[in-house]
Amino acid sequence: MANQKAFYFDASSCIGCKACQNACKDKYDLPLGIRWRRVFEYGGGNWLFMDGVETPNNVFKYYVSTACQHCANPVCRDVCPAAAITKRADGIVLIDPDKCIGCRYCQWACPYGAPQFNEETKVMTKCTFCADLQDQGLNPACVDACVMRCLEVGDYEELRQKYGSLAAIEPLPTANITKPSLVITPHKHAQPSGQGTGSILSLSEEV
Repeated sequence: MANQKAFYFDASSCIGCKACQNACKDKYDLPLGIRWRRVFEYGGGNWLFMDGVETPNNVFKYYVSTACQHCANPVCRDVCPAAAITKRADGIVLIDPDKCIGCRYCQWACPYGAPQFNEETKVMTKCTFCADLQDQGLNPACVDACVMRCLEVGDYEELRQKYGSLAAIEPLPTANITKPSLVITPHKHAQPSGQGTGSILSLSEEV
């Protein structure tokens, strides 16, 4: 993906503080229930009874911070009947609220659940990659808010050269669906997408 902006996420360092999620909501004054960036707590394992004592067995947990992946193959754009979704030359995928008819096709098509319907304006919304800030040479709000420096933004190929080619871990979908502009350093307990034995443990819908 030449000239494609991308996110880098270091799952090995994320502590699930949700500062990135809150910074995004604050910058865009998002209404209740809409979060363009979300932090998943994913984990699993079980407990064994040994000699009358309950003992953890293969218990694990890690966090995944995710937003719109500004994919190379944005299916949200492909299904939009109003041509309201476009992909810029730098790879940023945007929704034009003046063209959006609120049909939610993009929401249903996106495997990441990135497009979200705004009940007040009756149009779809999603992460803009803080295009306004990036156009000024600045970082997206989520990147600067991360206290553990787990998030980075840059050219997709450069990020791959620096951090590797992994683009999916549980609970994210496999990368072959939309070719996300995402590079991940996995947590030591991270499981491959589609092969997970755990579940999403916490994802509050109240903010």
